[in-house]
Amino acid sequence: MHGKVLEADFFRRDTVEVAKNLLGKKIIRNISGNFFYAKIVETEAYLGLKDKACHSYGGKITERNKILYKDGGHIYVYLIYGMYNLLNIVTKNEGEPEAVLIRAVEPLENFDGFAINRFGKSYKELSNYQRKNISNGPGKLSLALNIDRNLNGKILSPDYLYIEDGEEVKNIVTSKRIGIDYAEEDADLPLRFYIGNSQHISVK
Repeated sequence: MHGKVLEADFFRRDTVEVAKNLLGKKIIRNISGNFFYAKIVETEAYLGLKDKACHSYGGKITERNKILYKDGGHIYVYLIYGMYNLLNIVTKNEGEPEAVLIRAVEPLENFDGFAINRFGKSYKELSNYQRKNISNGPGKLSLALNIDRNLNGKILSPDYLYIEDGEEVKNIVTSKRIGIDYAEEDADLPLRFYIGNSQHISVK
């Protein structure tokens, strides 16, 4: 039984609330009718113009970050280290350039599809270490869900990538974000959220 598809209004809200509310929701990748289902277990909020960790800090607009200025519900995928695509969902309204990074997911269905995308072999061939590491980080989940910059700038849609309602999460842990030392004092903002008992998050 699958849940209700989240509409754009869900994302046109306070970014921190969206980041928390996405925990427990199901993210679904549709590749020509091949569906990958996963539960979102870790997110980070990026708060736009005043957040030194956000690509739109200070109001700058570039070819890369212009998607952040679109309406909530758009997909923002960017490359880091020349090799990893990171999946973000734009929040708030047009001209308010904020977003939520999807940091880790737990596979729910189509385990072989996840395994082949990530490691080139079936799920049963994976070691326990590989199973634990299949999608427990932003670069890893993009590999496992075959997410690349072809999705950048699109609006969430059942045609290729969408999010459904999921379980209510009571055990939410808050911490500072990962890997943003360049953001000076904003690196310490408590804007990372994860499901406390999940085995699929990136870092405890």
